[in-house]
Amino acid sequence: MSTSLFERLGAEEGIVKIVDDVVEAHMNNPVISARFTPYLEQPENLAKVKSHTVNFFITGSGGPQVYAGRTMETTHRGMNISAEEYMETMDDIFLVLDKHGKDAQTKKDVLEILWSLKGTIMGK
Repeated sequence: MSTSLFERLGAEEGIVKIVDDVVEAHMNNPVISARFTPYLEQPENLAKVKSHTVNFFITGSGGPQVYAGRTMETTHRGMNISAEEYMETMDDIFLVLDKHGKDAQTKKDVLEILWSLKGTIMGK
């Protein structure tokens, strides 16, 4: 029996670390940093965004958490995210997965999730 994506991502503790590193990568990415750096002055909102993201990925990767936040479409409505921004976001995520030593199958599974969300996030 194979392990779930949740387990391969390091369970809740691993996902928290990955989300922290991804948010940091986004803040340092010149293409998308303007969407994230304002949160540096809003630590309570940053903590909320990270918490929702962690819960979303725990649920989506087969973990025990039940995501009860807004839909991806509602969350990203009015942001008009471009294809370039979406690809930069994905690149940051994969750099972090590499940093955390995740294998090819884990990265493929994450890619499938991210690609499935593209239509609910881009251009909304």
